[in-house]
Amino acid sequence: MPPPKKLRIASVAVSDFATATMPSKAGDFQIVAFKMNDGQEAAAIIAGNVENQPEVLLRVHSECFTGDVMASLRCDCRAQLELALELIAQEGTGVVIYLRQEGRGIGLLNKIKAYALQDQGRDTVDANLELGFEVDLRTYEVAAEVINHLKIKSIRLMSNNPDKRSDLLRHGIDVRQSVACITDTTAHNQHYIATKRTRCGHTL
Repeated sequence: MPPPKKLRIASVAVSDFATATMPSKAGDFQIVAFKMNDGQEAAAIIAGNVENQPEVLLRVHSECFTGDVMASLRCDCRAQLELALELIAQEGTGVVIYLRQEGRGIGLLNKIKAYALQDQGRDTVDANLELGFEVDLRTYEVAAEVINHLKIKSIRLMSNNPDKRSDLLRHGIDVRQSVACITDTTAHNQHYIATKRTRCGHTL
């Protein structure tokens, strides 16, 4: 099992935000960009009216330049993002919160260094540890602040990561249910997904 992740509860608050419409392949959404009082940025892609609604279908998605933007096949990030948007569009109400936490929080440069170690045979866990990082540096206080800003009463969290649920609960979010976000495994990402399951505890 990976070493326990350090909990860093920061006093973050929304300092500025902007809203616009966002038509997409999955459907028509509203996008809200947020800036926090500590300089962090995030976005929420919203379908329907979520204010004061219970059990809103919601995914917290961490930035992945290689997967989300460049369609890399090494991970399942883009597939999970697309699935979340499709399911939310079908339901008619829901949110994807997009966090700037590239490479499980280590940044793009270090993520590519980790990729290079994976090319030599390490898995994602050992690559991060060899670079001197925790297995997963991500925290979800910004996501909790966005959920509160949107005045969502409770959520159904679309995630395979139990740490994400427990971190949101620790930040006061009422997580009523975990909803699987399972995508197809390919020859390119099968080892990555197996590592998330066996070493990170993801329900895959």
